[in-house]
Amino acid sequence: MLTAALIFPRPFGPLSNRFAFNESITLLLRWLRTTLICDTQPWKDLKAHVEDIKKTHLRDLMNDKERCESMMVEFDGMFLDYSRQCATLDTMAKLYKLAEAASLKQQINRMYSGEHINSTENRSVLHVALRAPRDAVINSDGKNVVPDVWKVLDKIRDFSEKVRSGSWVGATGKPLKDVIAIGIGGSFLGPLFVHTALQTDPEAVEFAKGRQLRFLANVDPIDVARSIAGLNPETTLVVVVSKTFTTAETMLNARTIREWISSALGPSAVAKHMVAVSTNLTLVEKFGIDPNNAFAFWDWVGGRYSVCSAVGVLPLSLQYGFSIVEKFLKGASSIDDHFRSAPFEKNIPVLLGLLSVWNVSFLGYPARAILPYSQALEKFAPHIQQVSMESNGKGVSIDGVPLPYEAGEIDFGEPGTNGQHSFYQLIHQGRVIPCDFIGIVKSQQPVYLKGEVVSNHDELMSNFFAQPDALAYGKTAEQLLKENVSQHLIPHKTFSGNRPSLSLLLPSLGAYNIGQLLASYEHRVAVEGFVWGINSFDQWGVELGKSLATQVRKQLNASRTKSEPVEGFNFSTSKLLTRYLQASSDIPADPPTLLPRI
Repeated sequence: MLTAALIFPRPFGPLSNRFAFNESITLLLRWLRTTLICDTQPWKDLKAHVEDIKKTHLRDLMNDKERCESMMVEFDGMFLDYSRQCATLDTMAKLYKLAEAASLKQQINRMYSGEHINSTENRSVLHVALRAPRDAVINSDGKNVVPDVWKVLDKIRDFSEKVRSGSWVGATGKPLKDVIAIGIGGSFLGPLFVHTALQTDPEAVEFAKGRQLRFLANVDPIDVARSIAGLNPETTLVVVVSKTFTTAETMLNARTIREWISSALGPSAVAKHMVAVSTNLTLVEKFGIDPNNAFAFWDWVGGRYSVCSAVGVLPLSLQYGFSIVEKFLKGASSIDDHFRSAPFEKNIPVLLGLLSVWNVSFLGYPARAILPYSQALEKFAPHIQQVSMESNGKGVSIDGVPLPYEAGEIDFGEPGTNGQHSFYQLIHQGRVIPCDFIGIVKSQQPVYLKGEVVSNHDELMSNFFAQPDALAYGKTAEQLLKENVSQHLIPHKTFSGNRPSLSLLLPSLGAYNIGQLLASYEHRVAVEGFVWGINSFDQWGVELGKSLATQVRKQLNASRTKSEPVEGFNFSTSKLLTRYLQASSDIPADPPTLLPRI
């Protein structure tokens, strides 16, 4: 072990060195009084247990019917089968002990009781309150926040019904049938996932007839062009989502769309064609939006957990009606109750989270593939990518101590069977990547062709059932020899198997089920963070790049308007900036307003 003398600077020299010394001593003291989860006996037991697991193969584990049956859990129509994980009943018992050592139950209760578990920002974490029943009591700082939540939900219900019924019209008297939601990160990925999942649900389709919902997130002007292509400002309502109303990308996009509206209809039209999801009513009004048309959310809602707030509920209600969105909220609430009350061995989010910790920190598998066998869930993996990687992409404990173990997952995915023809080759014969297979019993849009062996959905689900077994069992050289495969091809056609996966089966994919799926993965991420001892609810890692972009923005302005040379950057960045400016020197210093022409 390194001594403090080797690690920390001596308290001599300039004042800055003495400050650095004091900070180092503070870190040392914090380190000494912090017990990391890896220092506990259950963690050490699991580390030792890895050697036992290395001696097993899923071909053999899957022959144990008692084991397999014990690794199947059902709740409210959802069915989880994790028997194809590289784990035994002993593994699970050890993981439950790890959960005890991490005080997982107490941490869950702390979250639901409104304690400031987001300690770096001194905030509660209460996205569960966003979908709580009207009569629930969930406190933050001594106040029940549920009435405030329902006040906003009722306001959304009233407003969306006015717009959808045509009683709220645009500046020229035409109904507002098209909606553009402007937001980025959690203000975009979550609502987009839910919208994409609902687009083909028969009930939702009926409610959305004659309406369009589009999202504008990227500050790239191409995204602006795509979002307004074919739309008429007279029939377009814009929802600007920014808690502080200062998010750089969102506000530039909002100003761009405001110009699109006002250039066609006049500046006074903005108040009829733009609304806000924000808490900064002063800036909302200054922008030209009536503060009465601002819909609130709260500091205890993290962006990536905000789809159940006005961030998602408002644009989704405008498209599908509040009654559909309320079913989505109820589905999420069902899982919230399950997560808080079910014993760990029957608790779907807890099991998902503990298995992720096992795969990442013990078996050394850093990635996870999310593979929904439903095209309607094509935006699910990108959303969970943010929920998981922004939450758990941390290198220090919640007390600021560097982690001596791996935490966080690399998430990616694609709907089956598209993914099979993309990256499954690597999953089967390259790196070991644990997989989540998500299947739906009843298709949103069933197709039957007379004379076909199976329906289209059965064909899809044939792959859903086959792929986990292919990963688990693989194919041996002996099997290939029996099939008379040429000797020189056997190494290429051998599959090692023993590649972990889990299967999650939903009865259908309506609004309620979509809410269940969302909440299950949100809580899974929280479980991982609680066990790893990190803060899953801040995101300081996104700040540095944004602050450096401010410096670049100032340089671009100075170079464009005053011909100032590029200064204050390293050689590489200076070279790139100079090349960019020279190659785009035909842009005038003070260009007139120009909007996309698609």
